[in-house]
Amino acid sequence: MLHIHNGDSTAETAKQSTLAGQHVAWRESLITGPTPSGLSEDKWRRVRAQHLSNSYGVDVQECERDLLSQEETLASFPEHEEVVLWFEHDLFCQVHLIYLLNWFSQRDLGTTKLSLICIGDFPGKENFRGLGELNAEQLASLFPARQQVTDKQMALATSAWEAYRSSSPTDIEKVLQPDTSPLPFLRAALQAHLKRFPSTTNGLGRIENRALELIDEGLNSFTELFPRFADAESVYGLGDAQFWLALQRLTRARSPLLEMEKGKNDDGGKNGEHGQQVLTPEIVRKARFETTELGQSVLKGETDFVVLNGVDLWLGGVHLHDKNNLWRWNQQSGTMVFSSSES
Repeated sequence: MLHIHNGDSTAETAKQSTLAGQHVAWRESLITGPTPSGLSEDKWRRVRAQHLSNSYGVDVQECERDLLSQEETLASFPEHEEVVLWFEHDLFCQVHLIYLLNWFSQRDLGTTKLSLICIGDFPGKENFRGLGELNAEQLASLFPARQQVTDKQMALATSAWEAYRSSSPTDIEKVLQPDTSPLPFLRAALQAHLKRFPSTTNGLGRIENRALELIDEGLNSFTELFPRFADAESVYGLGDAQFWLALQRLTRARSPLLEMEKGKNDDGGKNGEHGQQVLTPEIVRKARFETTELGQSVLKGETDFVVLNGVDLWLGGVHLHDKNNLWRWNQQSGTMVFSSSES
């Protein structure tokens, strides 16, 4: 039996449980960086490895080898009587889930059973955020309730993954129009994804807006800020490294909305994509943020971040670029709007 867990924490806990079989962690971050359609498997692996290397400070060749190893683990499914996918309700997990379901939908499973455990709460756990909060016994208690993946779930996941990789976010809106109940957490997750696009109000997505609000309210240290954000916006399921990337956009813009203090004796650390600093335990402990005057102006909707700074950002398969491809989220209408150019 092969168990695929969304992250090392859950996989390591599961290995200590009574659950028999091989437990592997799915290591990716498909909610960040490019996920364009139309790539060969080799090109896809290179694109993803380059992003992960730039953003998280890993060696690009090592990263590509790790991604290939994951693919080989997936391809070993015929050796197992059953493959069990362990995932959660948030966007981070749901994007990985639709990726994997789409992958399996393109293979002949033969006699291998594909099962799913996907939860949004757990008895006795208030403000449940994920399977990583559970101990070995609690994880094992979920196993008997696993459900075999259905054709409807496969079909919905395939449509959702294609839409997520599309160059137009309106394809996601189309996926959300019919019934999405076969994957009960998908609708809220993809709606949250659309809210990541620059708003028509101030040019910031939901994640950056909420971060800016919390910092402006006085949550200045990263050690205070990240847990509060994770509670307020649990639908995203961001880890501290993904949240850090969002903050870096605001501190390293040509007209920054945040000022960051890294503490005394800072050695600068590693730099990643677009020159942003890669998160380290030392930075987590020391980093503090303050909103600039421009940041406060953007928060009030008086100034637009994209107009100030332009945009060059991937959200799924959409490459946002202020010169020729800018999609925005209109909170009032709850829809995406397109602008061909802005300055």
